[in-house]
Amino acid sequence: QARTIAFLTTALVGDGGAVETIETHISIVLIGRARVFKLKRAVRLPYVDFSTPQRRLAACEAEFALNRRTAPALYVGVRSIRQVSDGGLAFGDSGPLVDAIVEMRRFDQRDLFEDTAERGALSPPLPTKLAQEIARFHLCLPSIDADGPSAIRHALDANRKGFAACGRFDSDRTARLLRGFEDEFERLSPVLARRAQHGFVRRCHGDLHLRNICLFDGKPTLFDCIEFDEQLATIDVLYDLAFLAMDLWRRGLRAEANLVFNRYLDETGDVADLGVLPFFMAVRAAVRAHVTAAQASASAHAGVLTCEAQDYFELAERLLAPDAPSLVAIGGLSGTGKSTLAADLAPNLGAPPGARILSTDRIRKRLQGVSAETRLPSSAYVAGSSEAVYEAQRRETARVLAGGHAAIADGVFLRMEERDAIEAVARDSKAPFQGVWLQAAPAALLERVEARRNDPSDATVDVVRLQQNLQPGRVGWTIFGTDRDASATLAEVQRRSFRQERE
Repeated sequence: QARTIAFLTTALVGDGGAVETIETHISIVLIGRARVFKLKRAVRLPYVDFSTPQRRLAACEAEFALNRRTAPALYVGVRSIRQVSDGGLAFGDSGPLVDAIVEMRRFDQRDLFEDTAERGALSPPLPTKLAQEIARFHLCLPSIDADGPSAIRHALDANRKGFAACGRFDSDRTARLLRGFEDEFERLSPVLARRAQHGFVRRCHGDLHLRNICLFDGKPTLFDCIEFDEQLATIDVLYDLAFLAMDLWRRGLRAEANLVFNRYLDETGDVADLGVLPFFMAVRAAVRAHVTAAQASASAHAGVLTCEAQDYFELAERLLAPDAPSLVAIGGLSGTGKSTLAADLAPNLGAPPGARILSTDRIRKRLQGVSAETRLPSSAYVAGSSEAVYEAQRRETARVLAGGHAAIADGVFLRMEERDAIEAVARDSKAPFQGVWLQAAPAALLERVEARRNDPSDATVDVVRLQQNLQPGRVGWTIFGTDRDASATLAEVQRRSFRQERE
């Protein structure tokens, strides 16, 4: 394909500027000033066959069609490369087919989410928007009639072969890891089958990590999905999400992983089987472990890649031994910092990617059919509607715990009956419970509420004054003052009530 690459390089140079080349084991990407050409390598591997021009053209057409689902502005089209009468090459529809490319628009490599994460620039709005994009994508996909456990069985078999082939990990640890996968697969197979029956298996992205997400036209954009293997991408939607969650978790971005997880569930409501997520993340980590180890064998950066592969391996081990589910309830008047504390606690509570946060503010907005930031009229806060919100919170909390995942219930919980009821959820679920009650000086509450912008809470200073005139009765939860900054409150709560972080 050297002649094809020379032709494409010349075409891009004609647009002005230098041409950058990025090579993978199955693709060559040529990046010009404004355009990008993606060429399939003429290879035949156990999992992909691009050995003929016709196969490469078909793969390009599949890649274009599938990626237009999430990145229509990024993908321009498919172009055939054909031999012309003088023996040269040209784009067109006549003449013998030589090759094919996917044409894309260029984006700044600094807009790759991998680069953004490495710069420490994944501020909360980006993970939030990303989670919403992924949720919208998953929700619009049609369900596929498939055997739920089969995709994971396929991945586990591939992992077993991959570890055997690379030979870079301790054999005893590898054997224990593979046995752990088999044990978890057997335990979770009925759940996977049920999820498939309920429509959660769809033709997803399949390769959803930070390197395949960019900010394009100001929007998080998913690109470069798996196009060459339907089986690899016809998966449970949570297995699709698990790759991103694992990628963030491995980089130490636990808060970001938990934020994506929670905002995704806000959109989809898929909370019944969250106990499968650590297992899915472990499978993804194991895949990256042996793939990265194999890449190290033929790389000039073998040392770096070997360390990275070992990191993935150890993460897979940890993910197969998640913490048991527990429930934390955080109450207090508006402005005491409940939601801030919940977000700070969640990444280190329970199994990765941390606890599911069930906020009465967000639940109320969802029940009203509006976005979390939409302000509701006072009529939405009458006694009957508030009771319905707390009931919905308890119902969803019970589903999260039953599914094997930790939860945080965030609400004012001003009435003793509300506090007793959320405790009963933990008791009925046989999950450990911790009640946290926050309080702060009246002036601090008013100042914090007044300063809120684009917040799920609709509380005003008048609401706070009204709450201050009401008595919560006996509060049996652990009381914490929040007059200091949020980090001091978090440290005190963790010191007195929770493990600092997972081992």
